[in-house]
Amino acid sequence: MRQVLPAPFHRIWDVNQKIFYLRNNQLVAGYLQGPNTKLEEKIDVVPIEPHTMFLGIHGGKLCLACVKSGDEIKLKLEAVNITDLNQNREQDKRFAFIRFDNGPTTSFESAACPGWFLCTSLEADQPVGLTNMPTEALKVTKFYFQQD
Repeated sequence: MRQVLPAPFHRIWDVNQKIFYLRNNQLVAGYLQGPNTKLEEKIDVVPIEPHTMFLGIHGGKLCLACVKSGDEIKLKLEAVNITDLNQNREQDKRFAFIRFDNGPTTSFESAACPGWFLCTSLEADQPVGLTNMPTEALKVTKFYFQQD
């Protein structure tokens, strides 16, 4: 089996300029300024298909996952190594996101939960989550996603 190496880190921020950072073990999006800019989480990416990828933070040791809990679908950070994930394992599908580029912005749809997109709140310092209403005015699903 060939070893999967993550692509270089990526920076991600929403179209309202909110940056991802970790607060109390939860991924949140907010405005970081001055010395707080060092709190920005860089995104680890492992491409698995042309537009599908695993996303992680903290050197790929915490991965973003779409998890069904009863009737709810939530974004969770799970302590797994991004390079241990396998696109062919059904249990790893929850970590896969499909990238959609639209001009300068990018959206991420859960591969495990079609129709659910990575989102931030309009309000600052709120958890990064998932929405099944990507055009809803209260959620932001368009991001700038650039290799660092």
